[in-house]
Amino acid sequence: MGRIFEVRKSTMFARWDRMAKQFSRVGKEIAIAVKAGGPDPGTNPALRRCMQNAKAVNMPKDRVEAAIKRAMGKEMDNYEEILYEGYGPHGVAILVETATDNHVRTVANIKSHFNKGNGTLGNSGSVAFQFKKMGVFKLKPQGLNIDDLELELIDHGLEEMGEGTADPGSNRDGEDVLVLRCGFSDFGKMQKALEEKKITPLSAEVEWIPTTTVQLPEDQAQDVLKLVDRLEQDEDVQKVFHNLV
Repeated sequence: MGRIFEVRKSTMFARWDRMAKQFSRVGKEIAIAVKAGGPDPGTNPALRRCMQNAKAVNMPKDRVEAAIKRAMGKEMDNYEEILYEGYGPHGVAILVETATDNHVRTVANIKSHFNKGNGTLGNSGSVAFQFKKMGVFKLKPQGLNIDDLELELIDHGLEEMGEGTADPGSNRDGEDVLVLRCGFSDFGKMQKALEEKKITPLSAEVEWIPTTTVQLPEDQAQDVLKLVDRLEQDEDVQKVFHNLV
């Protein structure tokens, strides 16, 4: 088992700013999950996943519970999930996942970020073909028989397994983890299989994995990461994906 391919993570902004952003992102995910499947994590797999991810970023339990209650209220904003596609400086492909209650504001802000970062916002379909939408589960490797687990999970949609690192901002920032990837359509099946094996992931996310990558000199790479950082700090942005290695 080798080290799984990972793109660079943007870690430029301050820890507390990053924590606040993570809480906001997970809070929106909780709202979307509750609106779609109800407030009971026992019957709502999407909400269970959100609660796991909240734990991974050290989001306090009372804030998680408050987010669930807010999502049940009639006054709660309905978030629309929109994917934006574009190119950063030096031809790096970028996808921006947003959750917004005002798409006019969001598209104007995203376009402004690309322009100021010497990038270009593209049309739908102009960039996404260079990525594959996948379920990504990160596990603590300790106590697992990795070879047996790999064989067992192939029947549940496992496509890739390898070593990786925990995400910046998580409570295991930089630690070695076991990374599982499955097709997007197999996400629920993989989540159920892990639950049946009493394995609780450190995180369970849907990510856009690049199928083609770009390598740049460090000064040019920093140009790209500055744009990624600018996008990540926007209040409507949930996640940013790119193909810079």
